[in-house]
Amino acid sequence: MKPLNKYIDHTNLKPFALKADIEKLCADAKNADFASVCVNPCNICLAKKLLEGTDVKVCTVIGFPLGQNTTETKVFETRQAYAMGCDEFDMVINVGRLKDGEADYVRSEIAAVVAEAKGKVVKVIIETGLLTDEEKALATRLACEAGASFVKTCSGVSAGVATVEDLQIMKANLSGNVKLKASSGIRTYADAKALIDAGAERLGTSAGLNILKDAPQS
Repeated sequence: MKPLNKYIDHTNLKPFALKADIEKLCADAKNADFASVCVNPCNICLAKKLLEGTDVKVCTVIGFPLGQNTTETKVFETRQAYAMGCDEFDMVINVGRLKDGEADYVRSEIAAVVAEAKGKVVKVIIETGLLTDEEKALATRLACEAGASFVKTCSGVSAGVATVEDLQIMKANLSGNVKLKASSGIRTYADAKALIDAGAERLGTSAGLNILKDAPQS
């Protein structure tokens, strides 16, 4: 098991995030040596500058928060973020298309973002809180087929939080080397440990510092 800090994508996706908030986010991530910071696209360049010389990655969101952008818009967002030096991309699927049974649309849209990321990490947010168990399984399989690096539970904006039960469904439908990311509602060390034990290899949370503080000291 890797160190707890390296599971955490330290996140601030608030619509009212100030420059000072991103500076604090990055300072905290640098001090704690988190896996990444996750910021809105307008803050990519600032985060890259602040984290220069560290191994903390810069992650951004694509099609956030609703996933209802056109595929072309998601592809452009990814291309622009890549050009700004972004290391990882968390994209929201089109949940409506999934629920309409348009599996080919969902798969091809993910694949288009993966292609634009040019080998960098793509995490696919399936919004588990909006899906039936069968839809969670299908969305996971589609993300794997499309070349995703991770399948992720929630955006933290729509309904739902990361649960062990959802991770179990997702894990049962993974293929290849695709990993799991749990996100939304992760506030304590107990939350984090339960999700890691269930198979999560990344945790999206704004409470990373509290989680580390709560962790048993070796």
